[in-house]
Order: sequence, then structure tokens, then C-alpha cells
Amino acid sequence: MWDYTDKVKDHFLHPRNAGEIAGPDLEATVGNITCGDALRLMVKLDKAGRIAEAKFQTFGCASAIASSDALIDIIKGKTLDEAARITNDDIAQYLGGLPEAKMHCSVMGMEALQKAIAQYHKQPFALEEEGKIVCRCFGVTDRLIEKIVREHNLHTVEEVTHYTKAGGGCGGCHREIEEIVARVHGTAPAAKAKPKAAMTNLQRINRIQEVLTTEVRPLLQADGGDVELVDVDGKRVLVAFRGHCAWCPVSDVTLKGAVQAKLRELVDPEIVVEDVGEHLNKT
Repeated sequence: MWDYTDKVKDHFLHPRNAGEIAGPDLEATVGNITCGDALRLMVKLDKAGRIAEAKFQTFGCASAIASSDALIDIIKGKTLDEAARITNDDIAQYLGGLPEAKMHCSVMGMEALQKAIAQYHKQPFALEEEGKIVCRCFGVTDRLIEKIVREHNLHTVEEVTHYTKAGGGCGGCHREIEEIVARVHGTAPAAKAKPKAAMTNLQRINRIQEVLTTEVRPLLQADGGDVELVDVDGKRVLVAFRGHCAWCPVSDVTLKGAVQAKLRELVDPEIVVEDVGEHLNKT
């Protein structure tokens, strides 16, 4: 499994700020649930203009949930001007660090906060409205890529993918990402983009989620059960059974015969699926 800090695990397993606010003063949604992580941020201000309450709804992995929850801990009690200065590094540091391949989760939190503040002030959100979509798989603009490349001194497509998810899907935008990196650093782009021999972790996660949603979950739901994707670490897929499947005496058969077999057939023949639902329920 990913080398998560204890603080990341705590915020993932026991989020304090998940939920919904009726009539929030600020609200923004970033990401896209159909192609990856998504985050909805809601904020209430007190009479002095400080953040009195905030909630989030997230569709994503453990890092996405933990980053969203941590963001709200950080911004509570702050003015909007103070909150606007929070960076994704602040979120990652608050959590004791994030795996490099999961840094995009902290960027999503920062993006949601900045978008909410811009909309509250009736200002354009430059990272979206003034940018051109570069990565169509994840809806990432050139403005966001430029910002993250500059702030984190990134030099490769892989590094950009870790921080923004851009380039982690079909790979068709790799050349354009290289050109953005070169422009930011004032260098010439490489002669040609290097092809990726293997599926990236983001590509694997998206494909696994797609197969579970379209091929596996309908079968389990027909019998009163369900399965939820918890995380992906290379070729290890961590899931949690729900409904009847959670206590079914033949859940091991379902795990190997239905879930793992289908993922091996349609994603990667070396995938190993593990049920961590019982651990999550006890934690």
C-alpha cells in the first residue's frame, strides 16, 4: 500500500469535515467524477468575514479525502485573504507529506479553494476560464500546468502528472506538456515525447474504476451486495465489500472469482485484489 503517514490515514478513515452545508456563502466544484477525482467545497462565513464552517464532498482515493479534510482544518478561522494564500504544499505538509504520485490531491484542494474565493468576489477563475484545456482526459488547463510547473520546479511529464493528473490518461497531451515545461524554464522542448511502455498508475486506477462500475458492481448489486474501490498501489487493488457481500460466507470466492478475475481479464493479468473492508470498519 502507499506509504501514507498516520495523519493521512486518520483524515481518510475519520474525516471531520465531510458533509454538506445548506446555503453556503462560498461554493466550488473542481475535477470531474466521470474521469477521475472530484471535490465540492462549501464555506460559511461569520459576521466578521472569517471562515466559520466548511464542508467537503469528495469522489476520490484516500489522499483526496485526507487532503480535502485537512484543507478545511487549515482554513477555519481565517479571512478569505488569508485562505487565498494557502498552497497545496501547506496541505501536504499539514498531513506530514503525501506520496509524490498523490500530490495532485493536494492541488485539487488548493484549486477548489481559490475557485470558491474567485467566484465569491465575482472574479474570473483564471486557472479555468482563461486557460486552454491541454489534458482532455482530466480537464487540466495550460494555466494550471504552468502554475504548478513554476511553483514546484517540475521538469518532466511524469512530474506534471503527479501534481495535476495531466498526461495520466491517454497520453495524447504529453508533447504539449513538454512544450509548457520548456516555456516556463526557457528551454527547448525535447525532439519527441518519450513513449510510455507501461500503463501509468492513473491510467490503471481509471481503468479499474471503469471495470468495477460497468462489469462488476451491477452483478453484485443484483444480489444486494456491492464493492468499493479503496486504493490502487501498482498492481495491488484494495477494495471493500458492502451490503450482503460484506458478511457473505463465500466473499473470498466472489473476491477472486468475480472481482479479481474480471480485473485481470480487462486491465492487467497480474492484478491482485485484496478486501480491506473489515479493517476499515474496525478502525
